Amino acid sequence: MSTPVIFDPTTLPSDDNVNSYTFCVELDNGRWFLQKGKMIAYYGQIAFDGIGHGRFERLVRASFHSPLHASDWVVAEGSGKMLLADRAFDVNSFDLEDGNLTIRSGNLLAYQPTLALKQSIVPGFLTLIGTGKFVAASNGPVVFLEPPLRVDPQALVGWADCPSPCHHYDHGYMTGVLGGLRSLTGIGGTSGEEHQFEFVGAGTVLLQSTEALMPEQATGAAAGEPGVPGDSGSAQRGSGPLGDLQRRFGV
Repeated sequence: MSTPVIFDPTTLPSDDNVNSYTFCVELDNGRWFLQKGKMIAYYGQIAFDGIGHGRFERLVRASFHSPLHASDWVVAEGSGKMLLADRAFDVNSFDLEDGNLTIRSGNLLAYQPTLALKQSIVPGFLTLIGTGKFVAASNGPVVFLEPPLRVDPQALVGWADCPSPCHHYDHGYMTGVLGGLRSLTGIGGTSGEEHQFEFVGAGTVLLQSTEALMPEQATGAAAGEPGVPGDSGSAQRGSGPLGDLQRRFGV
């Protein structure tokens, strides 16, 4: 049986993966936006305050523009090291450089205030704009693909610097004789591949390596972090504005 690695504040990495499922953020009198319930431990003096807290009004005005999700997020402020995780899903870090990335809201764990978060016109997604680091989770490793392509909606994590996708339906199957018979009788079922998202133009599409979506809590119902009123409780580089798609798959 192998001996477990025991970390302390001096041996934990700084803004990097501890393993495939845990990321360590180092705060040096700084701030990060953090989705509630994603902090599993921290060293140092770090406070967690809800969005809308008076003293963060200027910060929120500049960096947070999604009222639908405001109750799901907190501001972490102080000095120390903070560990982030999400139900043993893979955790990824990315550097966005003067870019525009849209990501499924349940997959985004945290981001630096140098990025601005906005509500996407695509339901269930958020958009990050600007320059900075963010941390996201996925159900399996992330695959980066170039358009044009069609993807299964359940495998989609997000897309960077390309137009929002269009819905594509297999009309030949859906309106054919067999499709009509199935819709009326329920006999035979469906293939499960009749609906896709279609991406065109330049950019990058991010997919998780499974069609099983990460289970999400209802908006505003996530468990909170300490100090929030009402709460319960190896790099690879590509190219382009997504910070060379800096991705860490653990150590």
